[in-house]
Amino acid sequence: MKFNTPQTLQDIATILDCDFVGNADFPVLGMNEIHVVQPGDIVFVDHPKYYDKALQSPATIILINKEVACPAGKALLISDDPFRDFNTLTNHFNPFVAATAVIAASAKIGKHTVIQPNVFIGNNVIIGDDCLIHPNVTIYDNTIIGNNVTIHAGTVLGSDAFYYKNRPEKFDKLVSGGNVIIKDNVDLGSLCTIDKGVTASTTIGEGTKIDNQVHIGHDTVIGSRCLIASQVGIAGCVLLEDFVTIWGQVGITSGVTIGEKAVISAQSGVSKSLPGHKSYFGTPADDFRKKYKELASIRLIPDIIEKLDNL
Repeated sequence: MKFNTPQTLQDIATILDCDFVGNADFPVLGMNEIHVVQPGDIVFVDHPKYYDKALQSPATIILINKEVACPAGKALLISDDPFRDFNTLTNHFNPFVAATAVIAASAKIGKHTVIQPNVFIGNNVIIGDDCLIHPNVTIYDNTIIGNNVTIHAGTVLGSDAFYYKNRPEKFDKLVSGGNVIIKDNVDLGSLCTIDKGVTASTTIGEGTKIDNQVHIGHDTVIGSRCLIASQVGIAGCVLLEDFVTIWGQVGITSGVTIGEKAVISAQSGVSKSLPGHKSYFGTPADDFRKKYKELASIRLIPDIIEKLDNL
């Protein structure tokens, strides 16, 4: 998430009422999670296990809960609770704005686009030309939709990321300040849910087709011309490369990459990254032929046991 106006280290420290290490005029351009940070961004870290990863990331401002040696060319914000203060910054620079109309006055809707009854369109939404939005679709703030997109009834674009910190007294929610981007020629079935990014964009690539009742988690990026069948659940921060096919009821864990032209058969569970140009099946998902050979071998076990008992 980039700030509308560049800030300084002193500006951010004043908002958070925290100490800092670095030049007071050090430039601060935005804030992001570790997997999408760029120079000028703030990243937060609150566990020693991840200090080095944050300090060595492209981020140049590290919001951290201990004063450590600051790498050259970077700055530190010293906080007793970086998670809380990251939320403070999200709320400061991208505050929630309540709707005042079913279709926000700030929304931009392209030529020949049809909006059916009972559609909600939030603040600063952009919808391209020749789209068809069916009844009871909900499009949260800042969503961007390309041209020739069809969205069927009951689908929700831009709900919050499922991202919580487990504190002794409660689960503390990480505030979502990102958005959803739907590129040209995408079809979304009924009752799909696509969560917005925490600080960046959850993105559906050009020409991708998604069936009914599919969930896509925060910051996931789906490539061009993918096919995703009904009841698939994709966690956050997943990368699907182009031309991936996923059949019904597949579950995919967070942070993995599915390579180009991979095919994942129905009811598989994906727990690690999978190379492209191959077919997969099972839980955990593995090469299709290998998995079926394993199943065939398992069926032979009773016969083997019976033969051993008769020796």
